[in-house]
Amino acid sequence: MEKVSLLMAFGGGLLSFFSPCVIPVIPSYISFITGISFEELTSVQNRGKIMKATLKNSLFFIAGFSLIFILLGASSSFLGELLSQYQSPLRMIGGVLIVVMGLYIMGVFNIGLLSREKRLHLRNKPAGLFGSFLVGAAFAAGWTPCIGPVLGSILVYASTAHSVTSGVLLLSAYSLGLGIPFLITSLAVNTAISFFSKMQRFMRVASVFSGAVLVAAGIMLFTGTLDMLSRYVSMI
Repeated sequence: MEKVSLLMAFGGGLLSFFSPCVIPVIPSYISFITGISFEELTSVQNRGKIMKATLKNSLFFIAGFSLIFILLGASSSFLGELLSQYQSPLRMIGGVLIVVMGLYIMGVFNIGLLSREKRLHLRNKPAGLFGSFLVGAAFAAGWTPCIGPVLGSILVYASTAHSVTSGVLLLSAYSLGLGIPFLITSLAVNTAISFFSKMQRFMRVASVFSGAVLVAAGIMLFTGTLDMLSRYVSMI
């Protein structure tokens, strides 16, 4: 798998985590999956026990959404393989779709379908670590205005990949980019919340930057430049 593609997918995961829709709900998700109140999470008492519970539940939560994303990636690549004879027009259509989603993130225009939230809500978390896994899967099933365009762009690119393995690797890299900051945040809630509050003023800039990256990637995919760049980097 080309280094550039994996790096872009990993960066997409990071962009998804630091999007305006995701950051505000992270503390709530951490409290929900651990069953520990926010006051206890930020307390200095029983830190060892709380950290252990947080680490285990966070890892299972990450595993849950990673499985769903990877299955989506494998499905996209499998569909792309079935339509391999139309690879060139599919690549161009995919490039256009990614450009459109990039412009949407930048706020150039609004797309009602992407702006509509479709989350699977769990009122009560199922017990145990498996429950955290299910919550992670439910999180992945949420097609939010922030995660949707970035994830959708990577899935579109995965559909142009040469094998199901490529799709699995792409979405594994995306899941890693989303999971690593979530894990760090869960283990350092106080520091993370302070950092996130300072980031709020830069959210608009981050959205424009994220959208611009997608637009550039879409243009490169449309023209075939992305594949050429990936092959060049893999030779280095």
